[in-house]
Amino acid sequence: MHEMSMHEILLPKKITLTFDNGPTPGVTDRVLDVLSQRQMSAIFFVVGEKIRAPEGHRLVARAVREGHRVGNHSFTHGSPLGDLTPAETIHEISSTQKLLDEFTDVDRYFRPWGTEGALERRCLNQTAVDHLIAGKQTCVLWNNIPRDWADPSGWVSRALADTRDHQHTVVVLHDLPTGALEHLPRFLDELEYSGLQTTTQLPDDCVPIVRGRMRAPVDHLMAEPAIAADLPPDS
Repeated sequence: MHEMSMHEILLPKKITLTFDNGPTPGVTDRVLDVLSQRQMSAIFFVVGEKIRAPEGHRLVARAVREGHRVGNHSFTHGSPLGDLTPAETIHEISSTQKLLDEFTDVDRYFRPWGTEGALERRCLNQTAVDHLIAGKQTCVLWNNIPRDWADPSGWVSRALADTRDHQHTVVVLHDLPTGALEHLPRFLDELEYSGLQTTTQLPDDCVPIVRGRMRAPVDHLMAEPAIAADLPPDS
């Protein structure tokens, strides 16, 4: 059995707060208020259609101004990339990135998604991977998905329990009008009480592509290639 060193024992646990599918006027504003009160930073993975609107653009600008980072979460968030054609895939990524380029730094984060938050084979396809590499983008995954959209009042305890399984947790919440983020202050209070250090850094196992460089395989996230029908033998 591995015996932990004193360094490992004393190493503080970390959590990266991420918010997907916004910005949402009336919700994202409140999230930014709560984070500001606690002097905490987060990463907002935004939907292109929403930041094209003036109010959405204002919220992204505010988030960046207040020290948060922003990332690309596709243009429509309609279907996972694994279900899309090559042209649709490129549109979903590049259309949002063009809107974000005035805000983002060298990392140019992109977050895919899967059904019900699963890290599954619908998250990516080869076109997406090639496009992210060519654009020197960083693919950001997660290891804590407390399903706040499905359980607006019960997600806090589930999220906190998941932090016990990771040295560095990347939690996915959603700045959507579900009422779930009314419980954000309680969640952040519990994080502080537990001694977790909030950061916008990301653990290696959640960034398989970094600035266009493959760091880890993504085969488990790739759509299965179509299998051609067997052709009849030559007559």
